Amino acid sequence: MKETGLDAYRFSISWSRLIPNGRGEINPKGVEYYNNLINELLDHGIQPHATIFQYDLPQILEDEYGGWLSPQIIGDFTAYADVCFREFGDRVTNWTTLNEPNALVSLGYDAGIGPPGRCSKPFGFANCSFGDSVNEPYIVARNCLLAHSSAVSLYRRKYQAKQQGLIGMNIFINNILPYTNSTEDIAAAKRAQAFYTGW
Repeated sequence: MKETGLDAYRFSISWSRLIPNGRGEINPKGVEYYNNLINELLDHGIQPHATIFQYDLPQILEDEYGGWLSPQIIGDFTAYADVCFREFGDRVTNWTTLNEPNALVSLGYDAGIGPPGRCSKPFGFANCSFGDSVNEPYIVARNCLLAHSSAVSLYRRKYQAKQQGLIGMNIFINNILPYTNSTEDIAAAKRAQAFYTGW
């Protein structure tokens, strides 16, 4: 990376690697792994950009309460983010809370082709043996936004003044065009754009 002239690298922290049971005890080998990665990047003049969540929810949280379908995820995600800020924030100054939560919602809870593969007919593209494509995407979107907000509030309150970092989320952007120039198709395209990327 250094030889090619890269000066920044975005990577994802695995929740399961850092906190195998989703909450509670921290895996020291996981902390060591990310410390080594961050230090190696910095030693080569490459700025680390850390993503806290990229579709890798610990299975135990999915099994216990349905993961992103439950508001309980907000507290667990915030506690996990707190570990990340505390352990790595002295060297990481660019944070992404959630990577493309709109893709998580549409692929994982509507189409059923992303984790955790939930969908319902006639909307899903996968084997829709469980899920509710009409309601679950909105529930998960709400919980993602609240988890993001909670982690950002924690960072600003507890860490940002000392660590001087930036924090946000990444959105997958779709360019949705109307099928025709009719008023109905234009309105439908605007609704779809708002749903998929209006985060």
